[in-house]
Amino acid sequence: MALRKHRRSLFGTIMLALVLIIFACFMALPVIYTIASSLKPPEEFFIFPPRILVQSPTLDNFKALASNLASSWVPFERYLFNSIYMSVISTVAYVIVAALAAYPLAKHQFPGKAALNSMITLALMFTAAVLSIPQYIILSVLGWIDTPLAVMAPAMASTMGVFLCVQFLETLPYSVLESARMDGAGEWRVWWSIVVPNIRPALFTMVIFQFQAAWNSTGANVIYNEALKTLPAAMTQIASAGIARAGVGSASAFILMIPPVLVFILSQANVMETMAHSGIKD
Repeated sequence: MALRKHRRSLFGTIMLALVLIIFACFMALPVIYTIASSLKPPEEFFIFPPRILVQSPTLDNFKALASNLASSWVPFERYLFNSIYMSVISTVAYVIVAALAAYPLAKHQFPGKAALNSMITLALMFTAAVLSIPQYIILSVLGWIDTPLAVMAPAMASTMGVFLCVQFLETLPYSVLESARMDGAGEWRVWWSIVVPNIRPALFTMVIFQFQAAWNSTGANVIYNEALKTLPAAMTQIASAGIARAGVGSASAFILMIPPVLVFILSQANVMETMAHSGIKD
């Protein structure tokens, strides 16, 4: 029986393109509004009905933000360094810990494996609000309050990354691992050369979500030393002075949006490329 090649009609292609364009515009609307708001003069924030686009663009909001940051006794570079340092370290540690923990949970047999997998799945049901008090008590006992570890350590305990990596590793055939072991590769070599490349979509997905969460974290509940606070914390303090600083708040929101968007763009390309070329089967 001859195979029929299905082709989409020209009308169907045009309709699909229109639908995708509509969805793309809808998803781009918050970004456009943030950019436009950062360029609005103060009087345009109080126009009713509100306007999405700016009528008289100005850079006064960014100048006011720079002036407020310059008047702080902690330099802007210090806030920026704290944010980059905590975000990068917590993201890298989160990815490494999740990938290492998922390998034995998915591809090794040991007593209590089923119970650990169940605990990981159950932990996904708890929100950050439920865990905040126990986390604070543990961090206080360890003496990590008011240190960068108070922000970075809880990120490593998230079970979402472990769960995601385990699901990817379930599709990896045991025969591939056994072939590597027969060639003399140890467990570390197997993990680095076979496991990590096959879970790249999961790893880059984790990078996107974890970096965004770490970058936007103020650490207000666990960090009180001004010299250790992050850039979002400083921006929040500046923009919380009332409606008179609505423009400054919009400018800070635009600046804080840039790094996560760049990380998303770079990581998404790797996720899509790896998903298209993955899928080893026996």
